[in-house]
Amino acid sequence: MSSPLNTDHIRETLKTRLPFCADLKSYESLPGDASNRRYYRLVLTQAPMPSLIVMQLADPEGFKASEEAVSGGKQKITELPFLNVLRFLQSCSITVPTVHYFDEAAGLLYLEDFGDVTLSEAVIGADQAEREQRYAQAIDTLVKMHVGAMSRDSSTCFAFGRAFDEPLLMWEFEHFLEYGVEVRRGKPMSVDDRFTVQKAFQRIAKLMTDQPPVFTHRDYHSRNLMVSGERLGVIDFQDALLGPATYDLASLLRDSYVALDEAMVDRLLSRYREGMCAGLDRDTQKAMSFDAPVEFRRLFDFTSIQRNLKAAGRFVYIDRVKQNPKFLADIPRTLRYVQDNLRKYPELHELFAHLSPYVPEWQ
Repeated sequence: MSSPLNTDHIRETLKTRLPFCADLKSYESLPGDASNRRYYRLVLTQAPMPSLIVMQLADPEGFKASEEAVSGGKQKITELPFLNVLRFLQSCSITVPTVHYFDEAAGLLYLEDFGDVTLSEAVIGADQAEREQRYAQAIDTLVKMHVGAMSRDSSTCFAFGRAFDEPLLMWEFEHFLEYGVEVRRGKPMSVDDRFTVQKAFQRIAKLMTDQPPVFTHRDYHSRNLMVSGERLGVIDFQDALLGPATYDLASLLRDSYVALDEAMVDRLLSRYREGMCAGLDRDTQKAMSFDAPVEFRRLFDFTSIQRNLKAAGRFVYIDRVKQNPKFLADIPRTLRYVQDNLRKYPELHELFAHLSPYVPEWQ
């Protein structure tokens, strides 16, 4: 658990450690995500900007560990992954927060303030054209991230030393079975149903790991994209790793928080493929199925199943283990995506039949 902010220390830091001098007028606690980090907005005076964000780490000495399950990670972790990945994204011209100062001893990062408006909030009440324009910008940013990461030196970026391999994907599937099914229901699955479901999950995991890997944000969804005028900022990227190109797409277009029109999803997938093709040679386009719309859509749908089941299980885990129920309301939408995809493909009908009895939303 993070300790309360030491405002005297904050005031001294603002005066002596940042690239500019500032006075603290006030501060407010901000709603956090599901992590152990806390966020505060510092309202400033006598400064070149009106405010900063302070990210407070739960454990200043434990900065090396990821809060998500990972595979690989053979590099020696010598710095905060947030800072390591941020530098790499900056090299790809992605809009990420400027880091003004890292107070490692106190576990405090002083960051640029992107404001309060997430993509999910920006599209509330928006008409179809504005909503699609916002999401098109998110797709273009994703293309820049994926193509840019392929053309830069990745030797020092932690994301390239860990990956969505089959064990990690299966761990996430099992996480859903444990929390999204058994903990949620209060009793286990039958042995026969669990066996059949696990075999189907293994086939999906293999399909995903057979794809050429790209830099993957891992949580590229509407609450991690910040809208400020015409600018789209990217946050919460510290758990980045290698994965299929369809993973970040599934996070964005099969978002637990915003449901998109299916025709819009088709257009945005086409925009992504066209953007990637413009930056890649033909052999790479072919290897990643960018030249095969039907096959790419199938990869996207199967990836979405894995991503959405993991999210649904995680939401239950956050409620039961972290005592934070705020994500429970998003479970029905998340599981509806899975239901639609399981019904769509005949080879998944057996999985649907064996899993349906354990998912109340599918009854």
